[in-house]
Amino acid sequence: MEPSRSRWKSRHKRSWVRAGTAAVFWMCATQLVCCTGTIEGGSKSIVQKDAEFDVTYNDTVTSENQTIYAFNHTISRNKTEGVRVSVDVLQQQVESPILFVIRQKQAVMSFQVPLILRGLYQRKYPYKHIARTLCQPPTRAASETQYFFVDVSTLSGQGTNYLLRVSRVESFTLQTDKKFTFTASPSQPQFFKYVFPDGVDTVIVKVNADMNFPCSVMSVQDIQCPVYDLDNNVAFIGMYQTMTKKGAITVQRKDFPSNSFYVVVVVKTEDEACGGPLRFYPLRPDELIDAGNRTKVLDVVVSPAITSEKYVIGMLFCLGIFLSFYLLTLLVTCIENKRMKRTEMFQVPADMSPAETASLLGKNSDGKTPASPYEYGSFADNGSTLSSEAITDSATSTDNNYGYMERSLDSVARSRQESLSSVEEDDYDTLDDIDSDKNIVRTKKYLCVSDLARKDKRILSKKYQIYFWNIATIAVFYALPVIQLVITYQTVVNVTGNQDICYYNFLCAHPLGALSAFNNILSNLGYVMLGLLFLLIVLKRDIVHKRALVRNELNALECGIPKHFGVYYAMGTALMMEGLLSACYHVCPNYTNFQFDTSFMYMIAGLCMLKLYQKRHPDINASAYTAYACLAAVIFFSVLGVVFGKGNAVFWIVFSVIHILATLLLSTQLYYMGRWRLDTGVLRRIVYVIYTDCIRQCSGPMYIDRMVLLVMGNIVNWSLASYGLIETPNDFASYLLAIAICNLLLYFAFYIIMKLRSGERIKCLPLVCILFTAVVWGFALYFFFQGLSTWQKTPAESREHNRDCILLSFFDDHDIWHFLSSIAMFGSFLVLLTMDDDLDTVQRDKIFVF
Repeated sequence: MEPSRSRWKSRHKRSWVRAGTAAVFWMCATQLVCCTGTIEGGSKSIVQKDAEFDVTYNDTVTSENQTIYAFNHTISRNKTEGVRVSVDVLQQQVESPILFVIRQKQAVMSFQVPLILRGLYQRKYPYKHIARTLCQPPTRAASETQYFFVDVSTLSGQGTNYLLRVSRVESFTLQTDKKFTFTASPSQPQFFKYVFPDGVDTVIVKVNADMNFPCSVMSVQDIQCPVYDLDNNVAFIGMYQTMTKKGAITVQRKDFPSNSFYVVVVVKTEDEACGGPLRFYPLRPDELIDAGNRTKVLDVVVSPAITSEKYVIGMLFCLGIFLSFYLLTLLVTCIENKRMKRTEMFQVPADMSPAETASLLGKNSDGKTPASPYEYGSFADNGSTLSSEAITDSATSTDNNYGYMERSLDSVARSRQESLSSVEEDDYDTLDDIDSDKNIVRTKKYLCVSDLARKDKRILSKKYQIYFWNIATIAVFYALPVIQLVITYQTVVNVTGNQDICYYNFLCAHPLGALSAFNNILSNLGYVMLGLLFLLIVLKRDIVHKRALVRNELNALECGIPKHFGVYYAMGTALMMEGLLSACYHVCPNYTNFQFDTSFMYMIAGLCMLKLYQKRHPDINASAYTAYACLAAVIFFSVLGVVFGKGNAVFWIVFSVIHILATLLLSTQLYYMGRWRLDTGVLRRIVYVIYTDCIRQCSGPMYIDRMVLLVMGNIVNWSLASYGLIETPNDFASYLLAIAICNLLLYFAFYIIMKLRSGERIKCLPLVCILFTAVVWGFALYFFFQGLSTWQKTPAESREHNRDCILLSFFDDHDIWHFLSSIAMFGSFLVLLTMDDDLDTVQRDKIFVF
């Protein structure tokens, strides 16, 4: 950055030297004119006039004569007065332009009338009325008289009539918190000076207008000459942004050594940069186009930004919210441990026979108390299953056509002590009759969890741990280039000053160091902290479960939903990565890096659906490699949609077809529990099923519950595909995320309904989590849809949605969305983790699959 700064200084130093040389030359000529009044050389005459402010001069200029107007004014160190030069050419047709050169002590400004400003595709727009404010170099003296000269000349042989007026700008220096209204146009730009008051290190410059167009540019430049105040050079130095109705730039004292700066407002020649219509092409390349009336009324106000105390309060508030969840979790854990210690006093030993257990608790030999029958799905107070049936392996149940085999807890314990390295998932599938056995088990009308939990637990534990290690690897390889890229983005913004690169909420963007919107980054801390807390909760449950297995506890071995924590670890890691990547996205939010903010949202939605399915289908859940490959395909389509999807009918047709086909294939996979083949004979089998079940005889679906879920899922997905095909929304990434969330919510609602329909219950803790999470999600979505900025529009149009901070003068609506959505995701994860705790003492052959 230092070499570029030195090149910038050297380039402007050379321009100052040239300007100084020209000034010396014109000063010599002026002194000569002052002595003679008129210089006649050949056919050229130079006339100098002593001129006064606020007087309109109506003169004519030709190639034969040149007029110099001499002005003087007194400037002081404590008061800055602006000087504005207005020029108007009265003739409709001008053979050659008039050249105006304004020579000051430390600067030279020149422009021609008519002034030709270029637009896109080299369109030319002439302006005959010009008004420019002169640069005001600082003075060290308490009071000083300065002279400047306005030279008027032309190469036209015919006389050209013009009007010249020089006036003072009384409100040249802006006052803090005082609105100032002014008018600007492409040929009449305006700029004003602002001086930092004592004790103020950061201010926000706000420019507002009542109408969208014409498009304008606001710029903040250092106090130096020349001031770049035309459409074709306003982007040369300083910070700038296009605007329609709203514009705001946060300015820090440390960036301006003189403790002051210029606020420059320029109206553009065309509106295309602000999302406006583009004018027609000229019939001839050099044809001049009448720009029409492009005058715009604006107002500017400079307000102090927040103090350092507000930064500290904002950071402490953010930390306090999420640390409170750690304290709440610690409190709940302590209460749970005390309850467990009380119940351990009544825990039935694992080696006690069922008869002894029944007599100990005052039950009959059939497992029922004399007073009341033992209802299906109810349990004793001590939390142990009190069934007199032998502990059996569901793989051989005669009731389910594949006979039961009795086994002891000792054999189960011994099998768990075998080396994990000697066991692979494919070991089970090498049995000769396994395929036919799978067909028998998985195509039964009513399935229990024991039917789909037949594989060795160690094998499945290894299989699901791969979810965590894979997502950890993905996170490292994904996050490192993302961090590098957003640092580059922020550097480009800081060096070029182009604030159209990033779509901030400029009315609530608090800088810190090199970061332009620190508050939007800080508010993502919740994802990281709550993701880490969820990992700790899962780790605690994992440790407790492993200790129970070591103690050969019946509930851990044969009861409840099989405990596999690999996907939970992956979910917690994904939540943390969502916070990190969302923070990276908000370093410089724009459409090219929006996928940073959504990639792990897809991951979270996919992992939650997989975990819901895995709960009662542990043997047939997708492997980590398949799951992440599908999620990678989703992210691939997300990138294609962002780059090529806007208004591209071909892309939307292809995507909709793929969406519908994927929905049908997944529906078939879920309905038949994977017992079908996608090969050349699939069409023949489909026709045969339709003929036998629909034409020859009308028979209903064998698996009604599954069919209801899949029909609803197909209706939702076909509707979303149709909406995308018809409306072709610009924000494809959000559209894709909506598809994932809708499917997740549908499956989640189906799971809860089926759980209650099967006679199961929801304990107090998960019920509280469900209600709390639903409420938080509602508030979170409200703040999400406030839409403080949108990269679907131009930067200027996006700024129309900007709003002031609403929380502690530090956080805006989107920051509150970050807070609430992180809490809601954490609550959703807890619901998934605790929802089936009521089944921890129910044998798996009594837990239905749905």
